[in-house]
Amino acid sequence: MAHVIQDESLYLSNYRELERSLGASEPAWLRRLREESIQTFTELGFPTTREEDWKYTNLAPVSAIPFQSAASESVAHGHPTLEDLESVLWVGSSHLVFVNGHYSEALSCIDGLPEGVKVRTLSAALEGEGDLQEHFARYAQRRRHALVALNTALWQDGAYVRIAKGTVLEKPIHLLFVSSSGGTPVGSPTRQSARWGAPVVSHPRILIVAERDTQSTFIESYFGYGGGVSFSNAVTEIVAGESSVIDHYKIQVENSESFHLATIQALQERSSSFATCSIALGARLARTEVGAVLDGEGADCTLNGLYLATDNQHVDNYTTVDHARPHGSSHQFYKGILDGQANAVFNGRIIVRQDAQKTDAIQKNKNLLLSEDAVVNTKPQLEIFANDVRCTHGATIGQIDPEALYYLRSRGIGRNEARTLLSYAFAGEILDGIRLAPIRVCLEGSLHARLADDISSHGGTELQS
Repeated sequence: MAHVIQDESLYLSNYRELERSLGASEPAWLRRLREESIQTFTELGFPTTREEDWKYTNLAPVSAIPFQSAASESVAHGHPTLEDLESVLWVGSSHLVFVNGHYSEALSCIDGLPEGVKVRTLSAALEGEGDLQEHFARYAQRRRHALVALNTALWQDGAYVRIAKGTVLEKPIHLLFVSSSGGTPVGSPTRQSARWGAPVVSHPRILIVAERDTQSTFIESYFGYGGGVSFSNAVTEIVAGESSVIDHYKIQVENSESFHLATIQALQERSSSFATCSIALGARLARTEVGAVLDGEGADCTLNGLYLATDNQHVDNYTTVDHARPHGSSHQFYKGILDGQANAVFNGRIIVRQDAQKTDAIQKNKNLLLSEDAVVNTKPQLEIFANDVRCTHGATIGQIDPEALYYLRSRGIGRNEARTLLSYAFAGEILDGIRLAPIRVCLEGSLHARLADDISSHGGTELQS
């Protein structure tokens, strides 16, 4: 019970402070929701490795740090500028930017959206959108998931997007969440002597509702500005209406001292298509849970992911696709590249309900180890209660093909460069599936540079054939 007591003393205190600051400004239904959620969290506490779903991911380092929520007036300390974010803001997209959980109007731009598209902060939506209550906190499992409950109790702002029936969104909407504990930005000549601010926690929240016959693309990204310790606990809920098409990208590049825990939950109606691609490159410890409930006949779901971890990084991906209606299809494909003493976890579930006949579901996880000290724990799962389905799953863990490495080196390519090329080729299958060209090109460059740097740093630790 020690972890529960600590959670109560810190996060319950943060909740009471938030409650006092908000007063009666929020509607009664939301105040009740917050109160129920903080009670759930204090009862459950942080997940531990005694729980099967968290067997390989230890959150003790997170629960041990006295994180504090950043006040809105303090965000200006260490606040990034548009120039600082130039490399992570996608050209041509409308964007909302949040720093430590607080909306930054100066860094955001939502002009030029077509009629039928509403993009608001959640705080603004509470004042002017009566339909928010219909969907908010309805899909992510706050009653059984402690971190979702914590987010539901403590979120301060976030994004609300609603796409009206029949609307086609030509350009993506980018939702950027920046974590900064203050101090000197990365790249500053005084970085060595920087004193970072206190550990900061934020609880980003996103609600996307795409009505029937719509098409839309969203980029959800998390960026660590400067150094110091931060904790992002994010929740995203997505509703895909009948015959809607949603492309979603999640990109995580937090700094090496940060913690990132995220939950993405989608509800799909009849004949809808939802595709998401999760890219994890940063953070000391990161876990992303992606779930989709195919609650309409003929719904299609694609969950792809790519993770790169090195040194002592830990990255965890947990996916659940719940086929609740017949004639649904789903495809999951995750790839990981690990070097140094990195750890990775993949736990993927496919659930086929009794009435979900004619389901077609595929799940694959492939991992490339560049070091003898890197560890992967992978667990694909099928839970099938119907008798007329086609479901497959599999996982692989391997190393660079020595024959391919020899072939490249025999043509005058150096060992590290050859290993970089082969690692990049391994990741290419996921990158090639990214339909947004600007994101694909940017990630290709970032990944190649990151691999070259990591392989150069850990070249002596490669697996021996």
